[in-house]
Amino acid sequence: MTTPTIGRLATVPARTRPDLLAGPVKTALSSSTAEVYVAEIDPTLADTAAFCAAYDVAPEESANCVVVAGKREGEPRVAASLILATTRADVNGIVRRRLGVRKASFLAMDDAVSQTGMEYGGITPLGLPGDWRILVDPAVAALPFAVVGSGLRGSKLAVPGPVLATWPGAEVVDGLGRPVQQA
Repeated sequence: MTTPTIGRLATVPARTRPDLLAGPVKTALSSSTAEVYVAEIDPTLADTAAFCAAYDVAPEESANCVVVAGKREGEPRVAASLILATTRADVNGIVRRRLGVRKASFLAMDDAVSQTGMEYGGITPLGLPGDWRILVDPAVAALPFAVVGSGLRGSKLAVPGPVLATWPGAEVVDGLGRPVQQA
């Protein structure tokens, strides 16, 4: 596979730069044959809007991984929702119903970081705890390459959408991402 060019990102095969991957991501990729690429970025520009502007990556090529939690019968249930940067996850509708909980909310930052072993702002679906569901919006699954976190704020991954859609624990969910209302 040819190294993808996305905006001004200088991507290389992820396995050649393990220093740019969080530990759980390295582990996940070591047991996968998927072609995944990584690009080093300025960690102060890791947040989506700043990243897209600085690296000329269209928001339609960038995906956010939003971690949502709820409880049922006292047991926590967690899902990572992978949506385009141009959308918002339908947390109180689709995600809540998929988790089978009465109330769903974003997982607290400290909990997300400790449970994933990844940096906040860099959480990615690759390498998440095995009991977490991964909900993928069809628009992300359709991308030739989706730009997602690497587990670290200092890099981004370029992952084929079909790889994200078929990653262990992943399910493609229609209507997951809702368009952001423009002011």
